[in-house]
Amino acid sequence: MKRILLITLVVVTSMVCEAQQRLIYESFTVGGQDTSRTEVLRSGDRLLIRSADAKPANSIPGVAISSTYIHYDQDSIVSQLQYPDGSFYSVYTLDGHANYAKEGKEKINGYNCEKYTITLFSNKIELWTTEDLKFRATPSTGFADLPGVLVQYRRNGNAILRLVSVMKDKHIGPLNGKQGTRVTGSELHKMEIDRKVITRPIFEEAQICFNPKLPKPTVFPYDSVIRCANGTLIVKRVKLDRLPQHYKVFAEVTEYSNGDAYDRTGSIFIIPARKAISMLQALRDSVEVLPYFTDKQGSVYQGIVRTASYDPPVELVRFFTPFGVRHYNQYRSLEGREWANEVHYKQDVSDLLPLMDGDVYIGAFIGNYDGGGHKLSLTLKAYPEGDTWDFDDKTGYLVEPLFNTCNVMEMAGQNYGRLFGTDSLTVTFTVPENVEHLELRFITTGHGGWDTGDEFVPKENTLLIDGKRYYSFTPWREDCGTYRTSNPASGNFWNGMSSSDYSRSGWCPGTATQPVHVNLTGLKPGPHTLTVAIPQGEPEGGSFSAWNVSGVLIGQYRK
Repeated sequence: MKRILLITLVVVTSMVCEAQQRLIYESFTVGGQDTSRTEVLRSGDRLLIRSADAKPANSIPGVAISSTYIHYDQDSIVSQLQYPDGSFYSVYTLDGHANYAKEGKEKINGYNCEKYTITLFSNKIELWTTEDLKFRATPSTGFADLPGVLVQYRRNGNAILRLVSVMKDKHIGPLNGKQGTRVTGSELHKMEIDRKVITRPIFEEAQICFNPKLPKPTVFPYDSVIRCANGTLIVKRVKLDRLPQHYKVFAEVTEYSNGDAYDRTGSIFIIPARKAISMLQALRDSVEVLPYFTDKQGSVYQGIVRTASYDPPVELVRFFTPFGVRHYNQYRSLEGREWANEVHYKQDVSDLLPLMDGDVYIGAFIGNYDGGGHKLSLTLKAYPEGDTWDFDDKTGYLVEPLFNTCNVMEMAGQNYGRLFGTDSLTVTFTVPENVEHLELRFITTGHGGWDTGDEFVPKENTLLIDGKRYYSFTPWREDCGTYRTSNPASGNFWNGMSSSDYSRSGWCPGTATQPVHVNLTGLKPGPHTLTVAIPQGEPEGGSFSAWNVSGVLIGQYRK
C-alpha cells in the first residue's frame, strides 16, 4: 500500500459491490486447547475484520464490540470500539511497509502461495499469501500491505492462524465504517484494555506521619481515611464487589517522603473482623485488648497469632520506603543520574482474593516518628483472564490468617518481633477434608540496623510442621544497589558505597518483599502445629534485632 499524508473517511453509499466474500480464520497454539475465530467480510476494495466467536451471555464489564476496516481504495485503516453505553471511538491510520523476505512458493490448503518471513520483536513470523482468489484480504492489519489473501500465519513455529473457509455473501453491503470520537491508536488500545480492568482507588496521597495529638478513632465509616496509632497507620472501610476467581488482582502502591529521611517498614494489610476480637478494637481502645504471647524473658507480644477468637492482620504487601525520595532530592546530586520522584510497588495478591469481598477494612502502615512522614497511594486493580462473569460455586477457597509479627501498631505500643531470641513462634491450624493446592504464604524480613544486627547478617528461617523440620531458607537481597536513584538521603561512606546499597535480610530500601509460597499439599486433614524458628542475634547496647514474619494458609477444596 502507498503512503499518503492526509486521510479522509468518505461514505460512498452508491459504491458498486462488485464482489462480496466472507472469510473465516482460526487461530490456535500447537498443543493448546483453545481456538478463536476471526471473520473477514470483503466488499470490493474494502474489508471488515471482527471476531467470529459468540459473545458470552454473561460477559465481564468493559467489553466493546471491536471492528476494523481496511480501505484499500483510500490506503487507510479504521479501528473502532463500540461500548454498551453507546460511546463510539475510531482511529484512522496508515499501513506501513515491512521488510519481508521472500522464501519461495508452497501449496497451503490447496492454494498456490508465496511464502514471506519477517522478524518482529524477536519473533519469527512466517506468512503465506495466495493470488488464486483474485482479491486482497487479511485478518490482521499488521500485514495489510501483502499482496493477495493471507492463507496462513505462523509465529515461532507454534502460534498458527489459518484460513478455513471462503464463501460468497451477496448480503454484504458497502463497508464504510462509522464516524466515532476520533482518538489516537495508543489511546484506543489503552481504552480497550483499561475498561476491562476493574480499578478501585483506596488511598490517594494519604499522609502517614507521627502525630501524638490525634484522638483514637471511635467509628470506621465507609470510604473515610481514619488515622490510628498516632497517625502512623491509616484504615479505610470499603465495600468491594465479589469477583470471579479468574481475575488477577494487583495492589499498586506509590510512596514518597513528606519529611522523613529514613528507610521504614511499610505494610498494606486487611483487618479480619469476623471473630470476637479484631485489631479494630485495639485501634479504638488499646493494643492490650489483643491476645498476647509472653516470651521467656517476660516480653509481651500482642496480637501476633490466631486464636479461636482472633485473627491477625493479613498482609497484602510488605514494602520498605527508600531514604527520603522526593523531599530530599534537592540536597544531593547523583553523578550521571537523576533521583526518582517517587517509588512504585506492584504486587500480585490474587491468592487473597476471597478476603476482598464485601465489607473490608484495608490498612496501610509506615513506621516513623516524623511530623511530615510520608505520602502513600494504594489502588487495587483486577485484570480478567476469562471473558465471562461466572462464579465457580463448586469450589471453596481457604484463606486462613495464622500469624503476623509486623507491629503495625508500633507507635501505639505493639512490641517488635523480638521473641525469636529465646523462643519460636507456634500456631495451630486445621487442614480441611478434600483440600487441594494447600500452601503457606510466608513473608519474612530481618531487622537490626547495625553492623552485626540481623538486618545485615544472613539468618536461616526454619518452618517445622508438628515438630519436624519441613522447610528452611535464608531470606537475603543482594540487589539493593539497583535502587540507588530512589535513596537521596541514604548515608554515603568513605569506600564509595551508600547505606542503601548494602545487602539485607529479605529487603532493600525502596522495594517490596516477595512472599514465599511453601507447598503443604501433603498434609493430612486434621489439626497441625506450625513453628517458625530463627536464630535471632543478641542485642548490643540499646540496639536489638527483630523479625517481621507473617503467614496465611491458602488452599481450595471441592464443596
